[in-house]
Amino acid sequence: MKNVAVVGYGGMGQWHVAHMEGLSYFGSKAPKSDVVRCAGIYDIDPAKEELARLYGLNVYSSLDEVLADESVDLIVIATPNDVHEEITVKCLKAGKNVVCEKPITMSSGSLERMIQSAEDHNCLFCVHQNRRWDDYFVTAKKLAESGDIGDIISVETRVHGSNGVPGDWRKFKKYGGGMLYDWGVHMIDQALWMNGYDVDRVFCHLDMLTDCEVDDGCFIDIFLKSGIRCRVEINTYNFISLPLMYIRGTEGTAIINDWRSDVEIVRCTEWMENDIKPIKTGAGLSKTMAPRSERTIEKYTMPKVDVDVHDFYRNFCDAIDGKASLVITHDQMRVVMKVIEAAFKSAETGIAIKF
Repeated sequence: MKNVAVVGYGGMGQWHVAHMEGLSYFGSKAPKSDVVRCAGIYDIDPAKEELARLYGLNVYSSLDEVLADESVDLIVIATPNDVHEEITVKCLKAGKNVVCEKPITMSSGSLERMIQSAEDHNCLFCVHQNRRWDDYFVTAKKLAESGDIGDIISVETRVHGSNGVPGDWRKFKKYGGGMLYDWGVHMIDQALWMNGYDVDRVFCHLDMLTDCEVDDGCFIDIFLKSGIRCRVEINTYNFISLPLMYIRGTEGTAIINDWRSDVEIVRCTEWMENDIKPIKTGAGLSKTMAPRSERTIEKYTMPKVDVDVHDFYRNFCDAIDGKASLVITHDQMRVVMKVIEAAFKSAETGIAIKF
């Protein structure tokens, strides 16, 4: 078992501890980890410290006390985004392995300094891209890799809410707030992990409907050199949600309606149709938009695969012991950060940004 100190005991800090220790989190008990345990937490907020003590957790009095604890094998940083680099570099210089919450930081230059520090001090360092282990996404990736719907043409992935940007620091630009940093980084990572990192250009539009300081929604088109187009959409001002994922292949289409849904697939088994019957569309007729004959398609459902969020820590601990390489690499982190920067630049200029 590896000992983990958690710096920042807000929402995600509490998530990490709950999954390490098998504690209650948002009304349900998280499964306890078989590879890591919580050595303690550190937070600058006395209320967070008191909450940790209620759970019987060790509470460090300072970051320096965390770094002085020789039993700590790795440190999880779950603070607001603007201090990720400062805390990460300090931990790495102290010889501690680091897992940092997303977004890993707020610029490519900042990321390079963090990576260089990890290399200089021979420590492991990566971002916690936990949504690579979302069951619907793992299932969709499995479908894409199977070839069941042919070569992938385009992937749309989105999350819709109707409450605007959450409170606290996420509403403020100086802390790295807004939906592109908050949810966009997850979904960009998913899109590239699924379809490849050969980015050609990026186009983005940001919404600012409920807040004047940070984006409360974003539409990002990522064009890959392979020809695949990935559309990432995050919005917090939608009162009817569109499908969570929509995947087009050369031989079929797949849709995932929401978090709870399995993958619905329609596969084309016979392309040519010589007996298409027109349908009435509004005030006219159309053969183009007429539904396919049932004899030319196959409909089926792909159940969601079983996933285990503890696989992230299993991989990190194996990497500490020299038994594996990190599944989330520095180069992948670099590309995601550059896509985010390109998205902001595209939104500012109104043009697609060449990678």
